[in-house]
Amino acid sequence: MTDLRSFIPPYILHRIVAHGSEHQRSSAMSTLAHVRTLRHTPGPPVRPAAAAILPATSKRGQVQRSVHDAQGKMLLPGMPVRLEGQAPSGDPAVDEAYDALGASYDFFWTVLGRDSIDDKGFALIGSVHYGQDYENAFWNGSQMVFGDGDGEIFQRFTRSLDVVGHELTHGVVESEAGLVYADQSGAMNESLSDVFGVLTKQYLLGHTADQADWLIGADLLTPRIKGVGLRSMAHPGTAYDDPLLGKDPQPDHMRKFVITQEDNGGVHINSGIPNRAFYLAAKALGGFAWETAGLIWYDALCDKRLSHETSFSAFAKLTVEHARRRFSANEARVVQRGWSQVGVETTQEAP
Repeated sequence: MTDLRSFIPPYILHRIVAHGSEHQRSSAMSTLAHVRTLRHTPGPPVRPAAAAILPATSKRGQVQRSVHDAQGKMLLPGMPVRLEGQAPSGDPAVDEAYDALGASYDFFWTVLGRDSIDDKGFALIGSVHYGQDYENAFWNGSQMVFGDGDGEIFQRFTRSLDVVGHELTHGVVESEAGLVYADQSGAMNESLSDVFGVLTKQYLLGHTADQADWLIGADLLTPRIKGVGLRSMAHPGTAYDDPLLGKDPQPDHMRKFVITQEDNGGVHINSGIPNRAFYLAAKALGGFAWETAGLIWYDALCDKRLSHETSFSAFAKLTVEHARRRFSANEARVVQRGWSQVGVETTQEAP
């Protein structure tokens, strides 16, 4: 089973291959072929060789970034273009990646007290202009990689802060819990990445749970595509409905859970269920989601009792426990209600 950490789900690329123009099909096929070659070894993030160009720092809370230009090739990391503290390069992709890596680090540090992905000051490396019309972004265990999109369906992937936050969170999940990237634990892995990706965006914009759009990848689709983003945490299954991409297939309740062998057991599809549970809890708790629901979900992620093969219900039970521990019985009831509304019970013992 291929263990992917790419942002665009394979089912979307398959739709483009089946229904796109010659150019769109070619871009999607080359992206899909590359995605299939990605074999990521679960475990703590691996310090990339590119990090050697950054000066060492022992000070916690100090971000270390470098952005590289892959120059249309698939060789990483590429040429260094902008290092920590340097002025903008003038290349939108480079500067967007630099800013997004910084915003993600700032969220992890300021809100969660986490010093980068591994909580040990892990250097954040990004490579832009990867491949030709590459329709994806991915975390490879040591760095972020961004394609430019085909310009017809997807725009450059550096445009979307929540994409960067999403992919970096995969590193956090690996470092903390090592959730197996298949079935419910894989969907939970994807959902956690969406949760902290969207919270990074909300934190930067200063949006409350009521003000936020709760969309993932809202800046990626070109105007010709009928959709508002790749996923909606508020209303899974409604992000897009387009002749080319089809209809967003995410379920919003366990009764619609998708049983499939594709996409590692439907990790991108079924993540809609825990995504909506988080949204419902955050909305009901009110205020800034990163101050309440976000902290609860982070506590559960870092709980050493969390199984590598957790089910939705086992993770949900931990969130209820941590809501009570960090806040009160009232917050615990709100979180429990959010899970119950998507058909996930919290009475099961955590494995």
